[in-house]
Amino acid sequence: MSTLPRAMPHATSRSAVLDVIRAAGTISRVGLTSATGLTGATISTVVRRLIDDGLVLETGHAESTGGKPRVLLQLNLSSRFAVGVHLDHSGISYVLTNLGGAVVARMSRAGAGVADPPVVVARIAREVQALIEGVGVDRSRVLGLGLVSPGPMTPAGGMRLTPPSMAHWNDFPLAGVLETAVGLPVMLDNDATASAIGEYWSGGVGAATTFATVFMGAGIGAGLIVNGSAYRGASGNAGEIGHICLDVDGPECWCGARGCTEVVAGPAAVVAAARADGEIARATGLDQAGESPRSSTASAFAAVVRAARRGEPGAMNLLEASARYLAIATRTLANVLDLDLVVLTGPSLAIAGPIYLPVVQAELDRSFFARATHRITVQLSRSAAMSPAIGAAAIVLQAELVPLRQGLRLPENLVESGSGSLARASAP
Repeated sequence: MSTLPRAMPHATSRSAVLDVIRAAGTISRVGLTSATGLTGATISTVVRRLIDDGLVLETGHAESTGGKPRVLLQLNLSSRFAVGVHLDHSGISYVLTNLGGAVVARMSRAGAGVADPPVVVARIAREVQALIEGVGVDRSRVLGLGLVSPGPMTPAGGMRLTPPSMAHWNDFPLAGVLETAVGLPVMLDNDATASAIGEYWSGGVGAATTFATVFMGAGIGAGLIVNGSAYRGASGNAGEIGHICLDVDGPECWCGARGCTEVVAGPAAVVAAARADGEIARATGLDQAGESPRSSTASAFAAVVRAARRGEPGAMNLLEASARYLAIATRTLANVLDLDLVVLTGPSLAIAGPIYLPVVQAELDRSFFARATHRITVQLSRSAAMSPAIGAAAIVLQAELVPLRQGLRLPENLVESGSGSLARASAP
C-alpha cells in the first residue's frame, strides 16, 4: 500500500484535492477529508466540480468496514494531456503525457545544432503537431507545452548562461515565439529541475517528497524537490553541481571557473580523454572520427560506454574516474541538504547509469557526513533518457492543475484499497 506525501503545499482546496487523488491513486471522500483537513462539505463540493470537469472519476468501492462501502475516486487520466520538449544541441526529445504524467507518445529528433533559433522553433512546432495527431488526441485537451533546456531561463522567456554550443540562443525570446508557433501556452525551465519534477509527479520516487536528481546530459546539473516543491533558488540556478570546483588548478570551464565537475567529469571530458589515448581511441572507434564537431559528443560518449561494457579496461577506467568526480559532487550536495534519496537521470546516465550508480552509492556510504544517522539511497531513473521532456510536461500539469503554495501538510497511510484501485498514478 502506498502512502501519501508527507508535505504537499497547494494554493487552493481544488488543487489540494486533485493532487491528493493523484498521489493516492484511489481514495474516498472521507479519506480526502482526513488528508487535507478540509470539511466534508467542501470536499463534496470540490469533488463534484472535478467530476463535472471530467478530471476525476468514481471507480468502485473501498472494502466495507461495517457500514456502507465508500465510493473511491481516481483521476480521469485521459481527460487532459501535456506536451514536454527537451531542447538540446545534440537532440530534441518530445513526450505527450496524460494527466497522471504517464507517457502516451514519445519521439526523439535531431538536435538544435547550429541552426538559427527561429528555424528550430518552426521545426519544433511541426514535430509537436505530428506527436499530438499521431495518437489522435483532441488538441483542446492539451493544456500546454513545457520546454526545458540546459541552463536557466530569463523571466522574459529566453535563455541565459547557455553552454557554448547553444550560445546563439542567448536572449532569444523563446517563450513568445514558440507559443505563437505551436498555438499552446508555453512554460520554460531548466532541464535538471524538470527531471526532478517529472520523477516526483509520475511516481518515480514513491512517497518521497524531498530528494535530488543528479542529471547528466551534455552537461551536469541537479534538480531539487523540497517538501513536494521544486527549489530553484533566486535566479533558477539552484542545483548547479556541474560547477562545483573539484580541482582549483583544473582545466578552465566554459562558466569561467576552473576544475568544475562538468569540465573534469562530463561526457565531453570523457570523450576528450578517450581520443587522447591511442589505445582507447582504437578500442572505441574514436580514432576513425578524428576531431569531430560538438554534435558528436553524445555518440562518442556512447561509444566509450559500449567499449566499457565489452570489457575494454581503458574505457571502463575513464568512466569510473568520471563517476568518482560525480560522486564527490553528489556528496557535497547531499551534505548541504541532508538527503536520503538521490536519483541518477539524464540521457548520458541512461546509457552509463549502471556504471556510475555503484560508484556514487559507495562514495555516499563511505563519506556522507550523516551516514551514522541514515543511509542515502541512490537509484537510476526508470525514464532517464526522456526524463527532461517528461518533467517539462509535468511542469505544465502541475502549474495548470495543482498550483502550489507553502503550508499544507498531509498525513501518511490514507490510501484506501478496493475494486479498481491503483497504487498511485503510475509512471511509464
